[in-house]
Amino acid sequence: MTIGFGLIGASSIARDTMIPAIRNHPQCHVVTVFSSNPARGESYAAENNIPRVAGSVAELLADPDIQVVYISTTNELHHRQVLAAAQAGKHILCEKPLAMSLDETLEMITTCHEAGVVLATNHHLRMGAGIRGMRELIAGGAIGNPLAARVFHAVYLPDYLQGWRLNNPGAGAGVVLDIVVHDIDTLRFVLNSEPTEVTSLSQHAGLATHDAVEDGNMAVFRFDNDLIAQVHTAFTIKYAGDGIEVHGSEGSLKLDNVLGRELSSPIILRNAEGEQQIELEQYSLDDKTIELFVDAIQGQGGPGATGEDGQRALAAALACLESAQTGRRIEI
Repeated sequence: MTIGFGLIGASSIARDTMIPAIRNHPQCHVVTVFSSNPARGESYAAENNIPRVAGSVAELLADPDIQVVYISTTNELHHRQVLAAAQAGKHILCEKPLAMSLDETLEMITTCHEAGVVLATNHHLRMGAGIRGMRELIAGGAIGNPLAARVFHAVYLPDYLQGWRLNNPGAGAGVVLDIVVHDIDTLRFVLNSEPTEVTSLSQHAGLATHDAVEDGNMAVFRFDNDLIAQVHTAFTIKYAGDGIEVHGSEGSLKLDNVLGRELSSPIILRNAEGEQQIELEQYSLDDKTIELFVDAIQGQGGPGATGEDGQRALAAALACLESAQTGRRIEI
């Protein structure tokens, strides 16, 4: 089976990560790109060796050579584009956050289910060897009963991404919908547990150019196993690095520099026997995303992150924003 992808959005993330991953899969190829800016669509197609440029989403979705769409437009567009793709019978891989509201995500999930198409959310962090290895260790009892976690994901937003993420709240700007939504999905996956409430503080450190857009956030989430997790995210921190720690009754796990697209560092396990470094098989997160997605549309398991995963991560991120705005602890 040959699987043709249509790109809705001529984005940097598609160019840098997803187009190579699609082409790395032996069954997949990129057929068409659509951009709301026709000139950008033409230049993007030429630069990335994409055969066709669609003049509209409807034109792209009418193409019988396309079985899958990858959506990487700004967040407020995801809802209607996913609905249109599902109604056209296309499988969908959509960037996070899945939508701007939980009502929108429910309609997206329901429509895709009724249309018989796969809806996947591109929560790529859970694809990493380190994250998946940490999940297996926790499930296997390596640290006993998980009690606490810490995610440190405060980075500096690169110049080429400093646009709508800093000044357009209507498009889902801000660090919470850009990064916290990823981190809470990662914690959900690692812990095999769901967040139930959050207390959050946001920061305006001068990079965001709109008063309603936060460029830093620190939050504490409680999970349904009573674990508490601190999550620190920012667009303004240049030299912190990133990572995740999970601490249990019998040991602790730590994984550094794993929340971008770099290869995983070894997992560090500390317990009564001392410190152990667990080496990992290395692979591309995005290649893994496409591999699992293709398996799912061929009826062989589910995608790496489902529409429901996207919905749950969005619910936690929206609660995080509400807590920061109201000064209250918010149930998820």
